[in-house]
Amino acid sequence: MPEPVVLVLDADPSPRLGRLTGRARVLRTDAAGLADRLPDADVLLVWDFASDAVREAWPGPGARPGWVHTASAGVDRLLCPELVASDTVVTNARGIFERPIAEYVAGLVLAFAKDLPTTLALQRERRWHHREGQQVAGSRAVVVGAGPIGREITRLLHGLGVQVALVGRTARRTIHGIEDLGPLAARADWVISAVPLTRSTYGMFDTRFFGLLQPSARFINVGRGASVVEADLVSALERRWLAGAALDVFGDEPLGEDSPLWDVPGLLVSPHLSGDTVGWRDRLGEQFVAMYELWADGGPLPNVVDKQRGYVPSTDNSAEEEGASPE
Repeated sequence: MPEPVVLVLDADPSPRLGRLTGRARVLRTDAAGLADRLPDADVLLVWDFASDAVREAWPGPGARPGWVHTASAGVDRLLCPELVASDTVVTNARGIFERPIAEYVAGLVLAFAKDLPTTLALQRERRWHHREGQQVAGSRAVVVGAGPIGREITRLLHGLGVQVALVGRTARRTIHGIEDLGPLAARADWVISAVPLTRSTYGMFDTRFFGLLQPSARFINVGRGASVVEADLVSALERRWLAGAALDVFGDEPLGEDSPLWDVPGLLVSPHLSGDTVGWRDRLGEQFVAMYELWADGGPLPNVVDKQRGYVPSTDNSAEEEGASPE
């Protein structure tokens, strides 16, 4: 029986797949060659998860892989109607990024509360300017998105003494429904978005939403860039409707040198790095190899995406029906 073909939509550095030697024939392609290679593949590894190549190539002629794995938490860049309607199983990298992203959010909360951006700026100016910081313990946060990333952020902020309200699509147990978001956000010191990009979350953070916030509030987005109407956030910051914001994700990436976002007062810009810690690519490769071994042995795959919803539904009873809105 011929070895299954694993096609890798590659990026530099390439994944280490040496453990598949003798179990699979690994082929690599760039975005330009993907359409021609797809019919030959049993499995597609989307290593270049920032590419739109899968969404563009999938509707073409020929056979398609029975399993697609993306080395990312989000799947919005590869889903297209034809893939959604197919029998192809889609999996993601759930389990790799939750803790690092939560640590990054906690770091931002502490940096904002202790006014570290101003301290660094004053140091460069050699200016001694005493100020008072904010106590994090006892402050209020709203985490929008009740998936694994949002829940890990909630756990870590609880450890800092923050009172956290977690918001998902529907209310259950310790999770608020989306209908509670407005009243909760209006009282929050921190609003943190960890939503996937779906029809319900596209542009959900807009002028109306930012108008609800306290002037002392900060907004942090580690979910998906297109969930924020960036021009509305800029306007809200310029009008001082909120005290500050941090964006790690953007509607268009990488952020161009001429983007106005670089110069907005009170806005911290980072290059989509909240989940990337030393060795993260190795962990992604190891995760895929372990999943491949399950697949090759006929076992059930973990991290199966509900293609209609656009994310991996939770299996625990306390978070079932993780909505197609905040997740």
